[in-house]
Amino acid sequence: MNAEVKYAAIERNKDKYPVKLMCNFFEVSRSGYYAFLKRKAVSGPEKELAQWIAQCQQETKGTYGYRRVCIWLERHGKQTNHKAVLRIMNKYGLLAQIRRRRKYRQMSEQLHRYCNLLNRDFSASRPNKKWVTDISCIKTSQGLYLSMIRDLFDRSIVAYQMSTAQSINLVLNTIQEARAKETVTAELQLHSDQGFQYTSHAYFTLTQTYGITPSMSRRGNCYDNAMAENFFSILKSECIRRHKPKTINEARSLIDNYIHFYNHERIELKTKLTPFEKRRQFV
Repeated sequence: MNAEVKYAAIERNKDKYPVKLMCNFFEVSRSGYYAFLKRKAVSGPEKELAQWIAQCQQETKGTYGYRRVCIWLERHGKQTNHKAVLRIMNKYGLLAQIRRRRKYRQMSEQLHRYCNLLNRDFSASRPNKKWVTDISCIKTSQGLYLSMIRDLFDRSIVAYQMSTAQSINLVLNTIQEARAKETVTAELQLHSDQGFQYTSHAYFTLTQTYGITPSMSRRGNCYDNAMAENFFSILKSECIRRHKPKTINEARSLIDNYIHFYNHERIELKTKLTPFEKRRQFV
């Protein structure tokens, strides 16, 4: 669903729900929404051309790029400049609705990749030596994302954050929470997959500031981060699927309670201890 469709839905329901709440739900900015309202008020040749392009995309099921749109317009007696067509398609959210090949930026453009230092060695001789992290979607009527950091020594959840947006800040806030709780040494590895949050320059900067050594799964290999996936599997089977939260608040409350139970009360079969009991024994 492109942004223009989301803005239109917000406008239709603005008398029922607060604009801020709907913008959060659709993961769009309020400034973008109000800019959309201004665009609707625009008249003249640009607006007319945008309507022709919208008709083209409707007839072609949203598959035409700007070059084919130009040909379609010419066949309908509209002589246009291809640069103007592309600009209007961008401005009004009329670009082709097809899967585009993802473009990976190089290191010089602030995309960072790291070696797989963990290399599926999911054991740790002490706390805060190896952490794994990931984000998972929690199904509710509104949508919720959970970011967490798990310590491989005792399998405890060191820190977690929740948000309606799968953003870089969600990951950064999780690391900051973990850093505030735990003593971190230069030997600490933080392993993740290759999600855009973990290849970002902000992630690189924060880990360098905290003296954390990033480790990263190989591309497309979920088993390299199996211990992070394992926790989400436990959480969903023992908590989320049983209670089926409908709202974000219900899901937040369930996750808060479950992670406390998991850390303090849930016995591990291998050690016959809870994660925090094992942690306290080491201390």
